[in-house]
Amino acid sequence: MPNHDTTPTASEARTPALKSRLPKVGTTIFTVMSALAFDKGAVNLGQGFPDFDCDPQLVNAVTDAMQRGLNQYPPMTGVPVLREAVAAKLAALYGHRYDPGSEITITAGATQAIITIILAVVHPGDEVIVLEPCYDSYVPNIELAGGTVVRVPLTPGTFRPDFGKIAAAISPRTRAIIVNSPHNPSATVWSEADMLRLQEILAPTDILLISDEVYEHMVFDAAQGRTHQSAARFAGLAARAFIVSSFGKTYHVTGWKVGYVAAPAALTAEFRKVHQFNVFTVNTPVQHGLAAYMADDRPYLGLPAFYQRKRDLFRAGLASTRFKLLPSEGSYFQCVDISDVSDLGEADFCQWLTTEIGVAAIPLSAFYGDGFDQRVVRFCFAKKDETLNLALERLARL
Repeated sequence: MPNHDTTPTASEARTPALKSRLPKVGTTIFTVMSALAFDKGAVNLGQGFPDFDCDPQLVNAVTDAMQRGLNQYPPMTGVPVLREAVAAKLAALYGHRYDPGSEITITAGATQAIITIILAVVHPGDEVIVLEPCYDSYVPNIELAGGTVVRVPLTPGTFRPDFGKIAAAISPRTRAIIVNSPHNPSATVWSEADMLRLQEILAPTDILLISDEVYEHMVFDAAQGRTHQSAARFAGLAARAFIVSSFGKTYHVTGWKVGYVAAPAALTAEFRKVHQFNVFTVNTPVQHGLAAYMADDRPYLGLPAFYQRKRDLFRAGLASTRFKLLPSEGSYFQCVDISDVSDLGEADFCQWLTTEIGVAAIPLSAFYGDGFDQRVVRFCFAKKDETLNLALERLARL
């Protein structure tokens, strides 16, 4: 009988070709530089994560939740006790009371929160303003939603918002603007005057605000009057804002990937429609552990002093190099101007620094759509003192 078996052999099997949803996206600079740092045995001050452990009491709180059998699906919106703790913190710090039932949602980290917001509110053809340099997930998120990215540069050198340019970028199609303070990568912090000006510009519009506040507890120089100006502090902004924060950043557990979104009930309802289908819910014992740990506010209230000491140690060491230090007002980043150190562009300099000096950094050009090179690179000082001191010993050669 004839053989009608059409099963392909391994050599005949064919993988269908795909049309990429993100044709311009490749491997991130953070992955590239971390891999190079590992390969060269360099001190990795590039990628923004701590190299020290979190408080053992937080681990114990999560372990206790596991041992008590809190290991099944929680509510889609997050366990009530954690949402209540977040609402209480926001009210105490910023004076705005969010309803934990209808206005607080626990997310699988801040990055998931941001793409969920964008998918919930941005329709094809809508414009979203991003302020460059900006975190690398914003633009792909907008493109996945079918939106149009409108890039507005922060002022080169100071990275302060240029409200004239922001106002000029607004059109009838503008759906949202993304603001990040304290700012990654520049470590600038928006002032009360900045937030009031933004509120004034947005007041006559229906533009939504996506306020990325993951470094909210890392604002320095309180003696000089600097504090975190959450969008929650300003009634005109809070009414239109999705506020995003990160337990991973606050409690030194970036690998846990847990964050939250606070927003008015009508906005939260739309957010949750997408959240329930792209992540549904967040792991239960970590939520309970975080809620128990939040009963003590000292860990996050003490975070500015904790990181300011590291910032000051790192800046003091860099003072002996030819780097020009830019202000570090918040976050756990320090930017430096390399003009007096090298003639290389930012990306090539970071490759050279990692390979020849043994310290990894990130070029700010990676945070711009057009690769704008202003001879500035970013270091992360969320590291053990011995890690920072080793990096400074190596950088002292410059």
